[in-house]
Amino acid sequence: MRRIQRLKLPSPTQKAIDRKQADADLKRVAGELNVDAEWKSARRTKPLKTALGVLQTMAGNRQRCMYCGDSHGNDIEHFWPKQQHPERMFRWPNLLLCCTECGRFKGKTLPLENGVPLLVDPTAEDPWQFLDFDPATGNIVARFDLAANDWTAKGTKTVEVLHLDCREAFAAGNQLTHRRVKSLVESALQQPAIDSDALMTALREADDHGLLGWYFSGTGQSIEPFARLRQEHAEVWQACLQSLI
Repeated sequence: MRRIQRLKLPSPTQKAIDRKQADADLKRVAGELNVDAEWKSARRTKPLKTALGVLQTMAGNRQRCMYCGDSHGNDIEHFWPKQQHPERMFRWPNLLLCCTECGRFKGKTLPLENGVPLLVDPTAEDPWQFLDFDPATGNIVARFDLAANDWTAKGTKTVEVLHLDCREAFAAGNQLTHRRVKSLVESALQQPAIDSDALMTALREADDHGLLGWYFSGTGQSIEPFARLRQEHAEVWQACLQSLI
């Protein structure tokens, strides 16, 4: 799962979906809102098609699902499910790009603790503060919080809901990406000087599954050859890290 920078919608599109939310809110107060019908109708309009296009741009050239980073994202997903939270149905921060499998796993619910989501929102937070990667299995697992002496609650629930620790094809893809990224760093360390821009370009091209954040801001920074890169080439490391923020 990669950190996603949320882009702004074109002003006319933002105004149009704000109007759609206002209309939906009026219908909800009057007890006349059919959430599924309202969304289905709006989904065919230009503003929502434009919003989908912006989400696809945010997801990168391969337009990967914002949850798993593996499968192709094929439709708009409501982080706060629209059926239970119609007041967020057309709110731009609530819209993500999702693949069919993650959409099926997540369903129409959002786990909460004291009103706070226990699912990672990759457009609002760094997923690797809550998640970890196991190179041996290729699975995404919850990150262990040393201060709390426990697994992060958000990481645990995200893995559970999206089945990130038991999807065979997903795990195999993660392992392939790991081998590619590791090989690039090993090759760079053999050079007399490292061009950070060239290295990051190559790493981004190889990172099919959104693992770069794990190497540079997660627990991956402590394994080889990434630990050596961080220790022996601090400026290159910082340049790579900054390019991911």
